[in-house]
Amino acid sequence: MIHRHVDRYINLHRALGKGFNKHEKSLHDFAAFAADRSDERVTASLILAWVGSAATPNSAQDRYDQARVFAMFLHAEDVQHEVPVAGLFGRSRRRRPAPYILSHDQISGILAEALLVPGLSPISPQTYHTLFGLLASTGLRISEALSLRCDDLTEDGLMIRKGKFGKSRLVPLHASTRAALERYLDRRRIVRDAGHDLFVLGHGHAPTATRAHVVFVRIVRKLGYRRPTGPGPRLHDLRHTFAVRSLERCGSDPQSVLRHMRALSTYLGHVDINNTYWYLEATPVLLQMIAARAEEMWIGGAA
Repeated sequence: MIHRHVDRYINLHRALGKGFNKHEKSLHDFAAFAADRSDERVTASLILAWVGSAATPNSAQDRYDQARVFAMFLHAEDVQHEVPVAGLFGRSRRRRPAPYILSHDQISGILAEALLVPGLSPISPQTYHTLFGLLASTGLRISEALSLRCDDLTEDGLMIRKGKFGKSRLVPLHASTRAALERYLDRRRIVRDAGHDLFVLGHGHAPTATRAHVVFVRIVRKLGYRRPTGPGPRLHDLRHTFAVRSLERCGSDPQSVLRHMRALSTYLGHVDINNTYWYLEATPVLLQMIAARAEEMWIGGAA
């Protein structure tokens, strides 16, 4: 009985574009454990008994969290399935902080202010202006942008050779972004003994990621987007903003959102599409559309 529920649960998530391979094996193990006990419904005692056979504390926590979410899925259909309390085996991995989505005017302000960044060489403000602009227009990670070499700018786009987890990819560029990079390369010639790094400071090498973060935070504080202390826009939010704004352009067609989600996952260099689905949490426009479509289906099914 529970095996059938697991199949439905897995199929639902895969229909949303998720792999779910790890969860599938674990939940089928749970279903087999329940079958050995002749249990046809999920209960807190069943989950605890299964969790108790885990080899390590981390494995026990993973089992508990997976089984609890599965129980919530079943409980929504049949209240005789029990949902155990949250956090009994400790907190799961800390949730990612909510992204700060920057407006077009805010990004324009940041780029304008970057041109006023003091430096030992006239190239410094041009470097930060172009670097931040590239992050905003392509969604690159700061590590990827700072690893770029001059010959990575090709006719087909930017070749990212040092992506996360060693993945490489080609990132297409809008004509305006390409023009901005070409202008920067022309100005970059004033740097004597410059190395192969695309973005350089006066010493001829790329700034460190820490330095880029510091400059960005100083700019957003100066502009009043972030207080002197406490949270606020971070450099990585340029990537978040790119992802969210691109999703919002999909319109109200769920299939269009799904297709775009898959393309965006590849474009951003995500290993797991689940990391791309996370951006839906920061996209109120799409969340409202998804909720409305779900309500329409529910009302239609109830009629």
